[in-house]
Amino acid sequence: MTLRAAIIGTGADPDERDRTGYAMAYRHAPGYRRLDGVELVACADIVRENAEAFAETFDVPSPHVYEEYEEMLAVAEPDVVSVCVPPAIHADIVVDCAESGIPSAVHCEKPMATTWGDCRRMVGACERAGVQLTINHQRRFGAPFTRAKSLLDDGTVGELRRVEFGEVNLYDAGTHQFDLSGYFTDRSPVEWVLAGADFSEENEWFGTRNETQGLAQWRTESGVHGLAATGEAPGTGRDFTGCYMRLSGADGVIEIGVDDGPPLRYRTDGGGWTTVDTGEDVHGPTPGRLRLGLSKLAERAPVGDGASLTPTSFVERAIEEVVDALREGRDPVISGERSLYAAELPFASWESVRRRARVDLPLEIDGNPLRTLVEGEESGSTTTGIGDRESESPTE
Repeated sequence: MTLRAAIIGTGADPDERDRTGYAMAYRHAPGYRRLDGVELVACADIVRENAEAFAETFDVPSPHVYEEYEEMLAVAEPDVVSVCVPPAIHADIVVDCAESGIPSAVHCEKPMATTWGDCRRMVGACERAGVQLTINHQRRFGAPFTRAKSLLDDGTVGELRRVEFGEVNLYDAGTHQFDLSGYFTDRSPVEWVLAGADFSEENEWFGTRNETQGLAQWRTESGVHGLAATGEAPGTGRDFTGCYMRLSGADGVIEIGVDDGPPLRYRTDGGGWTTVDTGEDVHGPTPGRLRLGLSKLAERAPVGDGASLTPTSFVERAIEEVVDALREGRDPVISGERSLYAAELPFASWESVRRRARVDLPLEIDGNPLRTLVEGEESGSTTTGIGDRESESPTE
């Protein structure tokens, strides 16, 4: 049976990526088009010109170009829907899709939602409706990360002791590394989080505020410690760690995405570095191995002698997992429930900043602690936000 796929939130020009939008729909669409038995049948965007440009690129029939996603669901009746809108409206749209009784699967962009309560609401609504929910944590399908996991599982560096990463922020970008931290620790539950952060300068990504600079520590039930450094100023973020992620074991170290170095290397105690040729960096296939340019987005072109296809992007692999899991009736590795692992940790970090204390998990709040901190400062409050050590949960 052919699966009918649709996109909500096509975005504008995909070649003009910035902090207001990445036009991720243009990355999702090839993932559906390359799969046998999947047809991209509809798209919706509140800016009709955006939806029409997307439809022209990917041959979506003009009668199935919509401004309202509710109409698209009712008329086009897709089996699978990708939600590529800003994070602040993820939850409402995902819940609407689930409660409509139309799609069997919803694949939502990351980060999951802008409040911890909305993250749980999305999962609950889809579970009640019997709808498969997945979150686009696509990097866990990348070769640098799967090879690193194999090295861990093989005992190359001994038992995992610590996970470290450097990133520009904990929420929008850091959600990938938090998800990968769960991947590398076999989703061992996190016991506690302790964090500090500066948010004195406005730092908005895709309509949601992030910290300007931060440092977060956590510990899993299996005894693995985590450390995340964030920021864009010199000496912060990846300048602090020197790599995208570092996995320290009892007998050695694995580094992923080394600054000005290889995508993956490891060493055992007393030995030098061994480089692993993954053919991909932390963002996808290395230049020259993945087609570039909008003109190539809509088709799968052969390379070399025509015997093989260009490598798939990480997003395309995530889409394949969405479709395969739906057809096989199994839990996807990027399911909504599993993705709560990554979603909880940025909010827990910000809640630690709000309380000025360690936060034990599970996190018992509904709102967005960073928003509470900022609103407290902007209102001139001296008791709410950065100076408040009470454990009362922030609410929306």
